[in-house]
Amino acid sequence: MRDYLQEALATFNGGNWYGWKKEDSNGNKIPNEHRMCYECIEIIKDGATMPTKAEVEAKIQEIKDAAAKKIADKEAANAKLRALGLTDDEIEAFRS
Repeated sequence: MRDYLQEALATFNGGNWYGWKKEDSNGNKIPNEHRMCYECIEIIKDGATMPTKAEVEAKIQEIKDAAAKKIADKEAANAKLRALGLTDDEIEAFRS
């Protein structure tokens, strides 16, 4: 499964600037399955700044929109090639 949060975070501060908190502010251990969220991000690179939650969410949506566009463009291209009379095997051969 694609990890949109980490893809988005990597676009800020030149990448490799963050880690995940292991303990909450009270010193309680954060279970691994709950650590990878915006609230558990910690800056590990000097000079890096924390993007806002809105900025991260906007970047995630941008990544999702680009992925959806790529799928839609591929489907549209395949439909146009089929309309020209190409078979699925010919289309696949063309792509490889």
